[in-house]
Amino acid sequence: MKHWIFFFFLCVAFPLVAQDAAIKEAEVAYTKGDYKTAIDLYEGLLESRGESAAVYYNLGNAYYKDGQIAPAILNYERALLMNPADGDIRFNLQMAKQRSVDNIEPIGEFFLLKWFHSMQNWASADRWGKIGIACFLLCLVCLSLFFFSRRRRFKQIGFYSAVVLIVLVVVTNIFASNQAEEQTNRTEAIVFSPTVTVKSSPDNSGTDLFVIHEGTKVSVKSTLGDWSEISLEDGNVGWMPSKDIVAI
Repeated sequence: MKHWIFFFFLCVAFPLVAQDAAIKEAEVAYTKGDYKTAIDLYEGLLESRGESAAVYYNLGNAYYKDGQIAPAILNYERALLMNPADGDIRFNLQMAKQRSVDNIEPIGEFFLLKWFHSMQNWASADRWGKIGIACFLLCLVCLSLFFFSRRRRFKQIGFYSAVVLIVLVVVTNIFASNQAEEQTNRTEAIVFSPTVTVKSSPDNSGTDLFVIHEGTKVSVKSTLGDWSEISLEDGNVGWMPSKDIVAI
């Protein structure tokens, strides 16, 4: 029995204790203003324990305090991708963007599409999945009420409630699927070079189209060799070296 307890501690409990210790050490370093140490510790946590919205958020804060705006924006974006409903992440991301050079006005979005995206970002993929499961279970309860209740009023309540819940199951699954797709196929990136001249073609001899700067968010449409075709939120499109961007 003692061997099993030791094995459990070694395989499960010890890594969790070590992770908590690393988090606390990073928090202490951040509080003392030792942002570079905090950055190293948070980066180590991501490498050893995998992605975490909370760690990305804290890492973004450490980079921001250290004056590294592009890495701060990158990590805030990664945190927001995993937890789009977090208001603190969104606020700090906007603060970091205000310190970047480029002020790009996004193209106006159709109001229904904007409303859809707003609703989708109300929760993460995992939370939408849990909501969908809860709605499905409630739907089964309502169907049971419809099929087995002897009272007409209860049958009506059960039927219409089941219809509404089925719609909610479909919608929550769409939201969860979209969120998971965004996390898996990451097509957006952050510019890490101080200044980049975007070209009309994937080579240095291409026509200069416009200039973007460190911290700007781009969408990667395609890649060709060492070049990436990117688009900005204002609709401008061109080619830039792939080495100058880091994927969110």
